[in-house]
Parts: sequence; structure tokens; C-alpha cells
Amino acid sequence: MLELCSLDAIPDGDALGFAVEGPRLAQRLIVARRGDRVYGYVNLCPHALSRLDFEHGEFMDDDGRYLYCGVHGAQFGLEDGNCVSGPCLGQALVSAPVVLRDGTVFLDRDGVALVDEISKVMSDLG
Repeated sequence: MLELCSLDAIPDGDALGFAVEGPRLAQRLIVARRGDRVYGYVNLCPHALSRLDFEHGEFMDDDGRYLYCGVHGAQFGLEDGNCVSGPCLGQALVSAPVVLRDGTVFLDRDGVALVDEISKVMSDLG
């Protein structure tokens, strides 16, 4: 398993992005938080195969209720990744296996390494 971050690093109702790499794998991931639960998805809108965060590190709608595609305006349920609004109704985000243990978020996959954390704070710094 790969350690991504502490639960406290993700504000409740928000999400962080991560880039991971390994043999035959390079992916950008989203980890969203609601209370003491985390949800992981591949950062790829099923409508046009673009990243959700048009604004670097911005993954949630203004209310913190849905994951949001900044390119097309699609909204996705946090718990299941299903599109609830926008041009990809009936489609869903691809889930990523994340696990919360003792206040730490892990990607449940071996042989990968964390390349960087993609967050609004980091983009604001430069």
C-alpha cells in the first residue's frame, strides 16, 4: 500500500489530487473526504476524457456536495462516482482503491510511488 496523506490534510467536503506512477501505470487520482470517510477516483471525466480540475486542484462544487468537472460542468456523487448532472449522465468516474487506517489515507496498490500532491495550496504558491 502507498501512503498518500493524513485524513486531516483533506478538509471535510473537499478533495485533493495525487499523481502516482509505477510499472505500466501513471495516473492522477482524486481523494475526496466526507466526515471520516474517503473516496478515491481516477481524475478523468468520462465525457471527454479530460481532468476534472480545470482550475488546478479544484475538484468540488461550491457547496462541497459533488465532485465537479471544471471543463464540462458535470457533477459526480462522492460516494459512488456516478454522474448526477451534465453531459455524461449514466456514466461514472473510475474508482481508485483508497483505504483509511488510523487517520492516514492509503492507495491500496503495490508497486507505485507518489509523484506529487496536486492541491490548490500548491498551485497558489507557484
